Amino acid sequence: MPVLRDADLAAAFNHAARSYDTLVAANPGYHAQLRRSARRLGLSRGGPAPRVLDLGCGTGASTAALADVLPGADITAVDASAGMLRRAAGRPWPRPVRFVHAPVEHLAEAGVRGPFDAVFAAYLLRNTADPDAVLACAYRMLAPGGRLAVHEYALSGRAAHRAVWNAVCGGLVLPVATLLGDGPLYRHLWRSVVTFDTAEQLAHRVRRAGFERVRVLPLPGWQTGITHTVVARRPSAGPDGAGR
Repeated sequence: MPVLRDADLAAAFNHAARSYDTLVAANPGYHAQLRRSARRLGLSRGGPAPRVLDLGCGTGASTAALADVLPGADITAVDASAGMLRRAAGRPWPRPVRFVHAPVEHLAEAGVRGPFDAVFAAYLLRNTADPDAVLACAYRMLAPGGRLAVHEYALSGRAAHRAVWNAVCGGLVLPVATLLGDGPLYRHLWRSVVTFDTAEQLAHRVRRAGFERVRVLPLPGWQTGITHTVVARRPSAGPDGAGR
């Protein structure tokens, strides 16, 4: 089965929105790891409230991590799935969050305007037809010197880590998702990780988009070698990076 893309993937996420948080809750450390990646943006809690763009916010887990780590932040959260976005918008938020239904490639048409101090993208790039276009969009949305954090299932390249991923998906995630009626989506999610960049390839992709100070940071727990944070900055001066 090929991975899903664009409208088919958005429709699958719409269908899975009702049960998505249930499966997420079964993943040890899921929310703590998102908060760790949010802290890795390196934004100060003091001073003016930072503007933060949460790309691919899903049901709001990444948005909640940002709101927890940066309680004063002005957050705009975007997702292409209307069903996931409705669940995110229905959560109780300590301060207003702007939710926008749009593919990342069409943020301008949806009224999302930069510059932002930081862009956070969790579990997004491997689900897009053109990850480079998404990174170019993130670059343009950032202020000079702005921070990027990509929190992603990106395997280390070691056979042992790939084996753990396949075992967890085959033995737990896929059977449960199939019972819930969302087997096609989770088969896509399994395959999307296996076929996507390794962590170092993802870092190279981020550098190629024009970002600097690119670092690959591991995450703890059972996802060691499976999930990483790639952090970077837009240069303080230079071209806009579009098309890099």
